[in-house]
This record gives sequence, structure tokens and C-alpha cells, in this order.
Amino acid sequence: MKLNKYDKNPILTAKGNSWEGLCVLNPAAIYDEKDKEFKMLYRAAGNDLTHYIHLGLAVSKDGFNFERVSDKPVLSPDPTGPDGGCEDPRLVKMGDYYYLTYASRTFAPGQYWRDDCEYFGFKPQEGPTMLLTNGSFTSLAVSTDLVNWKRLGRITDTRYDDRDVYIFPEKVEGQYVRISRPMEWCGEGYENEKPAIWIAFSDDLMEWGKPTLLMKGQEWWEDAKIGGSTPPVKCKYGWMMLYHGVASKDGAYRVGAVILDEKDPTKILARTKDFIMEPEYPYETAGYYNGCVFPTGIVVKDDTMYVYYGAADKFVCVATAPFEEFCEQLYKEGKL
Repeated sequence: MKLNKYDKNPILTAKGNSWEGLCVLNPAAIYDEKDKEFKMLYRAAGNDLTHYIHLGLAVSKDGFNFERVSDKPVLSPDPTGPDGGCEDPRLVKMGDYYYLTYASRTFAPGQYWRDDCEYFGFKPQEGPTMLLTNGSFTSLAVSTDLVNWKRLGRITDTRYDDRDVYIFPEKVEGQYVRISRPMEWCGEGYENEKPAIWIAFSDDLMEWGKPTLLMKGQEWWEDAKIGGSTPPVKCKYGWMMLYHGVASKDGAYRVGAVILDEKDPTKILARTKDFIMEPEYPYETAGYYNGCVFPTGIVVKDDTMYVYYGAADKFVCVATAPFEEFCEQLYKEGKL
């Protein structure tokens, strides 16, 4: 079982303007049945030292060749507000609305890969955790056209560094479902020694019940931490979801998959033992994070699964697989 990387990757690279001139990565994706188009929201940044992170919009008829819809971002950080950046979007559609989850910080992160990266926020000795640590939290926004967005606010606890957050594309047994990865919820007092994937439920998308542990790292390639990657897609066995694992051996990001019960997604029905994608090519092994394949977008169309991922924190790429065959093999080989 594997994901087949497109032979013309990367499919989106930085463009010479102020807000996306340095890198484009970690895209959300969806297929618009009305416009008959693949639509992608991608993370982008220019070469400013503060490293403000924006979201751009691109469209495609075939899922491989994307064109930007504007020379301006569709969502940008507000330096006067709590969103210090718009990172790692995930996207689902329910009814007439697109629901976007994105990671943010109180302040822009700076060029985090540099040894001389500077912190551009305040440095108070006391105050709210998010002011002191500049850790990640996740926010929710809605739109009807992917261009004009209404920010609804944060949906995770700002006391914890919590990203890789997304929601299911429909209610399950009358409730919304959220996947998250709070970095601090591990070690002493927890079942998981390293950061893991948690699941929670809500009646209104904004206030969430107490999360429970969904899954933790088990294999060598996911022994440092794991996190959710793409919003789940329904298959004949349940909910198929991709996740990423990080290995302590080499720090590389690799990809796995699970199937969750359709009516009770706290139950894992099948899980890959071996990774299904890893960094191989120069565009994945040499960038701002060397050795990273990071899926954040997924589309299933005509039984082809398109998986959109960030490569080395620098490029946007895509890999594909026959969806039904992929899920059947996952269920057969990974059944618990």
C-alpha cells in the first residue's frame, strides 16, 4: 500500500511577491462540484524576518495543474489581533459553508529554521500562557466562496500548544467531531509518552467536550510524535484518515492511515503498521525542514484519491491512489 507521487512535483512553488515569495506549503483542498474545479488554500510566506504566514487560493481542472486566482492572499494575520499567522489549513464543506481550521500564534514565528531566528513579540515575565510562550492554537473561519472569510475564533485551549486540528465533514451521531494534537498532553500521568492524536465532540463547533486519546505512536517511524493530517473521508468501512508520524531516529515526517468506525470514531478499526509515504526526493529532503512530507489536503474524485502535501516546508506536492483499493487494502492488512 502506498501513495504514488506525481512525477511533475512540486505542483506549486514560491512566487516573486511580498507575501508568497519564500515558500508555499501545507495546502487544504476540496473539489467544488458546482464549478467542477479542485480548489486549494495554501500556506505562504515572504522573506520578512517576522515570517508572517498567509493563505492563498489556487484552482485546477485536473487536480495537478493549479493556477492562482489572485496576486493577493485570501486570509492574512492581523498584527493587532490574536492571529500571528494562518498556518496549515484544513478544509471541509457542510451545507453552504466551507469550514476552515488553521493554526496560529499570538505573534508571527520568525524564520524558525534559522539558527539566528529572532522573537518579535513582547517578552513579559507574567501574563496569559499564549503571551509568554507564543505556542500554537487553532482557530475556525467560515466562507461561502473561499475568498471572503469570517473568523469565528479559537477552538482549542490556548494553555496548550495544539495544532494539526480539523473537523469531520459531517456530524456523527448528531455531534461535530474534532481531531487535535496537544503537545503537552503526554508523559507522566498520560497513557501516551509522546504527543499523540486526541478526539473531541461538540454541539456547536466552538465549545468542545473533554478530549480523549484516539491513538499514539507505535512504530519506529512515529515514536517521537504523531498528529492528524487530512480530514477523514468516508469509505465503505468507516472513516479513512491520514496521519503523520515523526521518527526520533532521523526527525523525518512520514505518513500512515487509519479507518475509524463510522458511528463511533473513537474506535480504530484498521491502522497501517508501515508508513505509506516518506521523504525521498530533493524537493522533500532539502528545504526549511529537511525530510518532511506533510499531508493536509485530500480529495476523492472518480475513485482517485488526491493527497496534497507540503514538502520540506517549501513546496506543494500531490500524490494519488485508487481510493476503494487503498481502503480495502488498509482494512484487510491493518484490521485490529
